[in-house]
Amino acid sequence: MSREFDPVETEILKNALESLVDEMAMTVLRTAYSNNLKNSMDFSTALCQPSGELIAQGLTLPLHLGSVPHAIESVFATFGDDVQPGDVYMLNDPYAGGTHLPDIYIFKPVFLDGLLACYLVSIAHHADVGGMVAGGNGCDATEIFQEGIRIPPLKLYAAGEPNAAVFELIRANVRVPRLVLGDLRAQLSACHVGERRVKTLFARYGHEDLQARFSALLAYTERLARQAIAGFPDGEYQFTDYIDDDGFDPGPIPIAVSVRVHGDSMTVDFAGTAPQVRGGINSPIPFTRSAVYACVRSLMGEEIPNNEGYFRPIEVIAPKSSVINPSMPAPVAARGLTGYRTANAVMGALAKLAPERIPACEVGGDTGVSIGGYDDDGNPFVYLEFLFGSWGGKPWSDGTDAMASIVVNFSNNPVEVVEAELPLRIERYGYVPDSEGAGKYRGGLALVRDYRLRERRATLQLRSDRHKIHAYGLAGGHDGAPSKNILNPDTEARVLTSKATETIYENDLFRHMVSGAGGWGNPLERDPQLVLDDVRNEKVSPIRAREVYGVVVTSGGELDFEATERYRSRQDG
Repeated sequence: MSREFDPVETEILKNALESLVDEMAMTVLRTAYSNNLKNSMDFSTALCQPSGELIAQGLTLPLHLGSVPHAIESVFATFGDDVQPGDVYMLNDPYAGGTHLPDIYIFKPVFLDGLLACYLVSIAHHADVGGMVAGGNGCDATEIFQEGIRIPPLKLYAAGEPNAAVFELIRANVRVPRLVLGDLRAQLSACHVGERRVKTLFARYGHEDLQARFSALLAYTERLARQAIAGFPDGEYQFTDYIDDDGFDPGPIPIAVSVRVHGDSMTVDFAGTAPQVRGGINSPIPFTRSAVYACVRSLMGEEIPNNEGYFRPIEVIAPKSSVINPSMPAPVAARGLTGYRTANAVMGALAKLAPERIPACEVGGDTGVSIGGYDDDGNPFVYLEFLFGSWGGKPWSDGTDAMASIVVNFSNNPVEVVEAELPLRIERYGYVPDSEGAGKYRGGLALVRDYRLRERRATLQLRSDRHKIHAYGLAGGHDGAPSKNILNPDTEARVLTSKATETIYENDLFRHMVSGAGGWGNPLERDPQLVLDDVRNEKVSPIRAREVYGVVVTSGGELDFEATERYRSRQDG
């Protein structure tokens, strides 16, 4: 049984720990080399107890949060008690606690006065890990051995001495070693910064007292989480969403979920979900768990700390050898797509549990774009970006345009940075009119981005979806518009599949449009003034305003109230 501490002191410690891991995150942001870390912020930082429980995570990616316990458990299983000051562990193996090969985990044990105080953790999605496709995010591998360098739990540093062989092995197996090794050192720097802050905490509390406070913080979080779940109505809430396909077989691929609330605990069961697939979109169980935890966390109060304590009342059941819990050697490089679709499915079930609080379907990180090649001097370049769209309509307001998924804290890459560092020109980046899921509260608009290649040739690799099965609406809201991939839209206008690998040439232009987000509520109940605002802002055309929302806008850009009333009456009838 954990000791009881003053609630004010517990809150102070919680904030101190959150500040510590946030400072680690800022260190990665300031010292990283690749755009995917320094601009997109595809990384996470955390602190764990000596026994491995997650105590705090930085303001980074919730989708990394639930994977940390799996990864550190794998380190313990490999090394046992063989840990000493100066050691640093690493892994990226999805079948040994990781989620896919580009995500490299770093664990640094911190010792004070000869006692193990905690583990500091940094996770980063690296620009390349070798394999068939630059960027390590390809859908077209059929086994994990094709996806890049696979790192089991091992020591990157032993008693303070670097394992030079590991650094050289990584250098020899990635296309852009300067970026990868630079980002790896950014992760190490974050852990070094965190270690200094940990020493300050232990100087204040002492080793034994602080360990007891860690346990009490976890127990406190668990109590709050159970109180939140106990406030939900008991019952079973089901939903199924779909992935279009895996790039090989036609699909669709169902993600079926049943959320069962029983007292102060919850079971999230994925019985009925598709078996693992040939393409690289399979999602390892740590990533699936992370998606569940992040979704359920969104229904809990802001006061609940982000640590492993709130995992305890939530049981996740995922069928073995399924697309959300694959078995070796299933490929998993593009597992992000399935992770986001898992979150969509869970949120669909939660919308039945708490319909007044859950928005329609967002457009998360379905899209990954990789463009890689070599310049005339043989120097490699790798562009890696995950594009995020918009939020679905909420029960109380419109979905936010151009907003990262609720299960990550991501940012799209700035145009100026892309053009300065890579042989690409971004010729279009903006909203797509008439792409929202219509509703009383409309979904966010789709985004479009045009990439023109400025080198002789490159390989374009796409991980996208929602071509066939669109972002769903709720409570009578409409689905969002589909996504699109078009090569050279002004000349050949060749439509590409959602998952594709193409050779592109100098001056080729690739256009990607992410899908629109779902709407909430009957579009005929939308405030006509909001429709007019969207027309004036060129988000919705006058024709769509009339045909979908029943709102008539004059050629002068004003509302025709009488015509609107007549038109809506006819549509209702």
